[in-house]
Amino acid sequence: MGATSDFTHPALLLIDLQDGFFQAPELASARARLVEHCNELAAAARASRIPVFNVRTMHKEDKSTWTLKMLEDDQGYLFEGSGKAANLAELDLSGSIEVLKHRDSAFWNTELLTLLLQHRVSSLVLAGICLETCLAATAADAFAANLPVALGVDATACADPDLKEPTLQFMQAQHRQKLMSTSQLCQMFISPH
Repeated sequence: MGATSDFTHPALLLIDLQDGFFQAPELASARARLVEHCNELAAAARASRIPVFNVRTMHKEDKSTWTLKMLEDDQGYLFEGSGKAANLAELDLSGSIEVLKHRDSAFWNTELLTLLLQHRVSSLVLAGICLETCLAATAADAFAANLPVALGVDATACADPDLKEPTLQFMQAQHRQKLMSTSQLCQMFISPH
């Protein structure tokens, strides 16, 4: 087995499954499918004692956490305590570990890497939104941290559908990340070898 195929100690990262992101039509139409697949992945992970991380974007109204684009446009979003920053109500996050982020990557200026080390995680399964931004940035940083990644292709969505295939091709070709279905990932959770 190659280094990029070792999923013996995975964690599941559910990324940005928050109300505010699903107001865009492309994501709103994918909401039911995403929740179904992400709940299935989370249930399978819990059953196999695999840690589940709920990664959410959160910003402060005082602009201290805003990105360059937000500052340039003078428009923030997903403010602490707002309904838009909340997790999707139908998502089952029982027993999950929350990680709050201020940028696309779940690794940037968060405690994620420390938490993964504490849980002896050596690979990641990613699901959620948006494939072309937050998932791709998190996957790239996972590659930099020598963590193999499997992406739940049917448990993700793009805000820009034209970027889906190029993003998947890049992840697979450049970082040797695995593109798998929810059912394949659930099977992997049961028997990771």
